Amino acid sequence: MNPNDEVHSSPIVNGGAVKPVLPFFSLGRAGGIGLGDKLFRSMTGFFAFLVLVLAVLTAAALWINSVPCLKAMGWKFLVTSDWDPVQEVFGAVPFIYGTLVSSLLALLIATPLGLGVSLFLTELAPLKLREPVAFLVEILAAIPSVVYGLWGMFVLAPLLRVRVDPILIKIGGIFHLPFFNEPSTGLSLWTGGVVLSIMILPTITAISREVFEAVPNVYRESARALGATSWETIQLAVVRSSKPGVVGAVILGLGRALGETMAVTMVIGNTPQVSMNLLASGHSMASVIANEFTEATTDVYLAALTEIGLLLMAITLILNVAAHLLVWFTTRNFQKA
Repeated sequence: MNPNDEVHSSPIVNGGAVKPVLPFFSLGRAGGIGLGDKLFRSMTGFFAFLVLVLAVLTAAALWINSVPCLKAMGWKFLVTSDWDPVQEVFGAVPFIYGTLVSSLLALLIATPLGLGVSLFLTELAPLKLREPVAFLVEILAAIPSVVYGLWGMFVLAPLLRVRVDPILIKIGGIFHLPFFNEPSTGLSLWTGGVVLSIMILPTITAISREVFEAVPNVYRESARALGATSWETIQLAVVRSSKPGVVGAVILGLGRALGETMAVTMVIGNTPQVSMNLLASGHSMASVIANEFTEATTDVYLAALTEIGLLLMAITLILNVAAHLLVWFTTRNFQKA
């Protein structure tokens, strides 16, 4: 090739007719939107719309099947604690209480651990350790929930009953706390909360790590330039500016805990009661559906379980939407910065 020749990237001209460089089925623009672009856009839009339709249809199906219980119990279903399928008297309070208490216990345990791990991985860990440690933490999410349940029944519950619960009972007696009282069987709200904390740890760690990594380095450099220590840099430049995203990560972890079924069913005790004693057996919304759905022989009984499922879906949906909005708000502000 002559070095004086110029290389042109313009369209090939043949007899005055310009041949398009891009093929017919193109995702780019060549004088307008082609048929392939329109087809691709329509297909992806249809799939996105289909997800919304499935969610609406699921909620509608749950609502329709809950009508017999709505007519029989009305708003009493949300404020009563009685659960008597023989007399067809149903109240969701024990299950709502057990779900919220076990999930909040899980958050109290998993949140400081998850944030600590994510801060270590983003701010303190050597580069060679970051990916292996993150992989080991996130692999916990790949373990089936029934495996967590079996481990909770045969390993964690006996360990808590023998080693941990007696200490908690002594502390409760000294400070007159109603949360730790005898008897302790090992299958309790406390055990359910511990198992859930392990299950939601990868969620909180992964999302909070992404939020911390989204913090611009100029924040850290500015703090160090002002003489801040490593701890002060993390506290002022990283954590303080990441609060909305961290809250979103915690809420997503809460949504994960609220919907867990098998592991909680195997360790919570499955007793429909409201008790401030965390060492007592309890029940959750997901576990009562799993345990009693096949035993529902009447329309009202089946509708009561379906209404619990509708409540669980509404709670988790609201929490997940709020969490995603918080994470989006945080990362959007950082990208602008």
